Amino acid sequence: MMQPLKGITVLEFSQYLAGPYAGLRLADLGARVIKVERPGSGDACRSLATKDLWVEGDSLLFHTINRNKESFCADLKNPHDLNAVRQLIAQADVMTHNFRPGVMEKIGLDYTSVKALNTQIIYGEVSGYGNEGPWVHKPGQDLLAQAVSGVGWLSGNRSDGPVPLGLAIADMLCGTHLAQGILAALVRRKKLGIGAKVQASLLESMVDFQFEGLTTYLNNGRQLPTRSEIANAHAFLGAPYGIYQTSDHWIAISMGPLGPLAEALQCPALNKSDSEAFSQRDAIKAVLAEHLRTQTTDHCTQTTDHWMARLNAAGIWASEVVDYDQLLHHPAFKAVAMELQVSRPASSADHSSSDKSAVTVNTTRCPLRINGQRFTSAKAAPRLGEDTDHIRNSLRESSNQREAAQ
Repeated sequence: MMQPLKGITVLEFSQYLAGPYAGLRLADLGARVIKVERPGSGDACRSLATKDLWVEGDSLLFHTINRNKESFCADLKNPHDLNAVRQLIAQADVMTHNFRPGVMEKIGLDYTSVKALNTQIIYGEVSGYGNEGPWVHKPGQDLLAQAVSGVGWLSGNRSDGPVPLGLAIADMLCGTHLAQGILAALVRRKKLGIGAKVQASLLESMVDFQFEGLTTYLNNGRQLPTRSEIANAHAFLGAPYGIYQTSDHWIAISMGPLGPLAEALQCPALNKSDSEAFSQRDAIKAVLAEHLRTQTTDHCTQTTDHWMARLNAAGIWASEVVDYDQLLHHPAFKAVAMELQVSRPASSADHSSSDKSAVTVNTTRCPLRINGQRFTSAKAAPRLGEDTDHIRNSLRESSNQREAAQ
């Protein structure tokens, strides 16, 4: 397998999601990612469960975002451990952290100090809201970042109040941006031989995520977005954009002229102009919603399949709405082969028994393909400190080799 980052070593001091998500992407592309974790407890994400799901004492969430990594335990307040970490930094290509502002300075692992150890290192830093301003010490958590970014006023219908996105979107975007910045800095280092400090924050990532809406706001007299009364899916787009209930399920209808839609659905009341799609958005959506949900032919209420056949035949951009179970069984999902099973050997406690089954977790693979190649790895997330002895031995060997060479 061609892995573009093979030979790159990343030290991950990051916890929870944003920083480790960047590490996950780098690991997928071939980098060796070593999590530097606190002895005894490790990355706090090990104890942050979703749906109360656990795998060998660690949360399933931790397994989701830390597959294909190594774990090295070090107490950064212990001089002996800190010295080992500095040795690792001297040999690494990249390090990342998401400590609060000022923490790394106190430890002596801020960018200036690290650069003195390794002039070409790429230093990645995640924060909640940047390093300046009144929100510097505000908790850098996904829902809180969503709350102050304005995104809560884009989803849901007009009467719903602010609606958060039902995923850790700020963390995922911030991690993606951090990985992008690190990759750009690695390219520059290859050309110029210099390192860099790469910074990303939850707030900046959420602002960038909304560049379409914010650009509209900044250029239309600063009119706040107004969500539809029903079937809202995009506060800045006109009818018919939204999700509509049918007699037996739901249909998503994207943008497009209303004339062809009216003809395809045999609903003349929908035949409006492009400007009316905005000025009469809610009234048009109400007509469409009622038609799709109640329209009958020969005393039979029309189903989703009936409407989809008509919409597809007319070239209308529309789709049935699927849940996770339907998605995983759909041929389209199977065609992209996104499912991935990762595993690790049974714990040492199990080795004395006859049952030595590996621990397995079902997850998803890296979404990237290069020259048609998908990037997969069967290595599950590491146990806390499982690679500590091996890495310390490697450091001692390197030190002995340097002394022998002198």
